[in-house]
Amino acid sequence: MTPPLRIAMAQFDFPVGDVAGNTRRIAEMIAFARDEYGADVVLFPELALSGYPPEDLLLRPAFLRACEEAMAALARATHGIVAVVGWPQAAGSVVYNAASVLRDGGIETTYRKRELPNYAVFDERRWFDVDPDREDCVFEVNGVKLGLVICEDLWFAEPVASTVAAGAQLVLVPNASPFEHDKHAERDALLVQRVRETGAGIVYLNLVGGQDALVFDGASVVADGDGTVHPAALAFDEQWLVVEYDPEARRFAALQWTVDGDESRDALAWRAVVRGTRDYCRKNGFQKVWLGLSGGIDSALVLAIAADALGAENVTAVRLPSRYTADLSNDLAQEQCDAMGVKLLTLPIEKPFQGYLEALADSFAGHAVDVTEENLQSRVRGGLLMALANKLGGLLLTTGNKSEYAVGYATIYGDMCGGYAPIKDLYKTEVFALARWRNTVGDRIIPQAVIDRPPSAELRENQKDQDSLPPYDVLDAILLRHIDHEQSREDIVAAGFDAATVDKVLRLVRIGEWKRHQAAPGPKVSRRAFGRERRYPVSSGWREA
Repeated sequence: MTPPLRIAMAQFDFPVGDVAGNTRRIAEMIAFARDEYGADVVLFPELALSGYPPEDLLLRPAFLRACEEAMAALARATHGIVAVVGWPQAAGSVVYNAASVLRDGGIETTYRKRELPNYAVFDERRWFDVDPDREDCVFEVNGVKLGLVICEDLWFAEPVASTVAAGAQLVLVPNASPFEHDKHAERDALLVQRVRETGAGIVYLNLVGGQDALVFDGASVVADGDGTVHPAALAFDEQWLVVEYDPEARRFAALQWTVDGDESRDALAWRAVVRGTRDYCRKNGFQKVWLGLSGGIDSALVLAIAADALGAENVTAVRLPSRYTADLSNDLAQEQCDAMGVKLLTLPIEKPFQGYLEALADSFAGHAVDVTEENLQSRVRGGLLMALANKLGGLLLTTGNKSEYAVGYATIYGDMCGGYAPIKDLYKTEVFALARWRNTVGDRIIPQAVIDRPPSAELRENQKDQDSLPPYDVLDAILLRHIDHEQSREDIVAAGFDAATVDKVLRLVRIGEWKRHQAAPGPKVSRRAFGRERRYPVSSGWREA
């Protein structure tokens, strides 16, 4: 009778480019898994050594040499346990997305990823090659034959099937799979399918942590050989996961496994934007952040995200009232800061705004007041906020949402100023939903009046967003179809939307492309986020009739 195989899964963050730091940490983790958990095997995420995605660092020979030297050092230090570590393997003029099996002071074998994703946020074919002589990777530990594939390989039937055909009883899958809405259910269905095709159990380990616009959720999982998928590990949380696999029963038993207690859409989205914000600040050396707090829903949500990410003591909110700012806006900003224990500054913009108007008076003579003066107020605010961040230190967060970025309802060099955009990938209706959800968790920190009041930029008298835009439930429904699902104008109109409204929205999306190309990064949570996932040309003659 073959005894159960104990596997330690390192669901942790391995920062991109920190080869030396990742090497030290992986070496310590290998020893920890052996000594503390008595693990037979320790598994690390995809490209753990280099971090994922290393992007054009892979074009630098010095970076690749550092990875090769680090892997050799890790191999020499590995004894009394088998470690599987992901890394970029250079071989002459090509580079492979690889994972090596380390045992007894050496590299026993190395697997090279077969399926290279080149869609959405992925550009792996830019950096990696597929080995034309690729072979299945099967190795034995304590009488159990283990197979190894990497991330995208799982989404195709052949790599897992051929690995099992080569003798694997259990397949290890290290991943770097970014979070997006509703992905967990799709992943679980895929695991069931692969297990039913092969009869082998699967260990699915995912990276965790924020990397620029990407957020990796972890949420690692194991699947028994009969197709049973165990509850996912707590998402967005760094932790050791330890399981035992019975090769005869083809079943897992959890020895250390924190189950995710709330996998609702809002809960996962909240943790994604909080983790993304925290890690972006931490990895770029920012301990504190600034934001303009208007008394509106967007800045209120960003304030709550920032406080959850960094602690209220590291967040400073700034009121920037103008001649058009309602007293209620100022009061609500104060109320939220008081509730959260956040420092609040007040910098009225009337004097600098008037100064700009006076400086431009001769040039503007004979021209009626229009959106220019509205945008100028926003740019005064952006300049003041940037000055505070520059002088006093910290990162300025922007507060625009996906609906605004989509239709250009955001001022370039104004409210788009800043280094990170926490709600950039949340439509306005999702912003409202998350605000309501956050108020159900712990203290009610977002004033109900902020959620209830009609949205307004407050850049002219009695202004409301809906003066210029369709109602947000209509706008967001059109944008979701057009942006996330890439539906055509005809498809959207056929779904029952007013043709004139659709034409207006699609035109606004098209002419706002130049702004989005200059926007700060923000955490991806949707199927199609602005930035690296949706890359449309600014200069384009294409029009949908």
